[in-house]
Amino acid sequence: MTSEHVQSFHDAPLDAAMSESLAQHGLTVVAVGSASRAHKDAWLSAVARGFLEDEPSEVRREAFVGHTAHRRKLGVHDSSSPQPEIPVATFASWATELTVPGGTVTASAISSVTVAPTHRRRGILRSLMAGELRTAASLGLPVAVLTVSESTIYGRFGFGAAAAVANWEIRTRRAGWIGPEAPGRVDFVSREQARQVAEALHERVRVTSPGEIALPGGHLNRFFGTSPDAEKAERLRTIQYRSPAGEVDGLAVYGVVENHNDFSESTLELSWLLAATDDAYAALWRFLLEMDLIAVLRASELAIDEPLWWMIADQRAAKITVTDHQYVRILDVPAALASRRFGTADTIALKVDDPLGIAGGTFVLTTDAEGRASVEAVETPPPGVPALRLGVRELSTLFLGGVSAVTLARAGRIVTDDPTRIARVFQTIEAPRLSFWY
Repeated sequence: MTSEHVQSFHDAPLDAAMSESLAQHGLTVVAVGSASRAHKDAWLSAVARGFLEDEPSEVRREAFVGHTAHRRKLGVHDSSSPQPEIPVATFASWATELTVPGGTVTASAISSVTVAPTHRRRGILRSLMAGELRTAASLGLPVAVLTVSESTIYGRFGFGAAAAVANWEIRTRRAGWIGPEAPGRVDFVSREQARQVAEALHERVRVTSPGEIALPGGHLNRFFGTSPDAEKAERLRTIQYRSPAGEVDGLAVYGVVENHNDFSESTLELSWLLAATDDAYAALWRFLLEMDLIAVLRASELAIDEPLWWMIADQRAAKITVTDHQYVRILDVPAALASRRFGTADTIALKVDDPLGIAGGTFVLTTDAEGRASVEAVETPPPGVPALRLGVRELSTLFLGGVSAVTLARAGRIVTDDPTRIARVFQTIEAPRLSFWY
């Protein structure tokens, strides 16, 4: 994906049907990208209000302008409001790259979606979402992705929960290490040193990890507390793993919450762990689990099939909860499916229903022995080809391989005469994940 693709998405005109739909309710939608600082400040105030945050400080407002320059930001205004300059709804998106099984695909990443409580149930979100999804599809982005604060909102727009994450709480002294001993070394580094190598390291990890996206602008400063608006950055510590060849293959960022009643019972909160090799993974986790004065380690946004589970002697030392995290919405069925690799050679038919009328239709998916796919839109499936009937939400859930078609069939979410055969086609060798929020 080139910078030209990113810029063309950022600068694309507003969807006419979206603007007309909102105008019928006396509302105006505007793009904030080239607006004045005052308009950007008002937009940020609306976002902060929507997520129940404090009014942004001047330092945060200044940093926000740089952090989000790549984002396509929309604001919906009500001229009859006592504060007409502050949007009653916000929406942001940007072109990115999503890693899929065996490849990558361009995607529209969506964030900062808010509607003021005073303007709920007027169809504002539906107008914004449908309009921006149509824009992304028209620009050739095969999928859209988002992380959500409320998991019940986005299914009606065709988004499916495609990559779950695990949240761990480990009693470190009980856990015991039985994993391998890595040959390299772990060292403390400054937050600035870690940030310098984190982007390239994340790219090494990201392109082999289905569910991950390219790092959004500003995220590294947030992770490492290296921007002027960072809060409590001084409590962060960073470590790196360096291989015997001198390559930095892993990083971890963490903070410690002291137990003032018993300092040997403190809690380590892991913010982010990046490991490009198995040695780096083992070394960083062992270091964190064996740290002095730490009784509990908490970590979130981990994969649901973490090797760590098999590296501790007492698996009951870990309490693990699984939650939905990365949501996917297919916008172009042939392009999306052709971007990934599949589990076996076969031919199946997909009858896809799309409530927004963007990606529905009947398609024949043919995969070869290497997992490559070709997809053809047809009027009716060929005779003898097994058919899968499902919504675009369910197809988006299957897309990254995070759930079996057998499971969805038993749950009544898809209809097929041969769910096992369908499951073999979509199967993957590892669970998808996304290691951060956006």
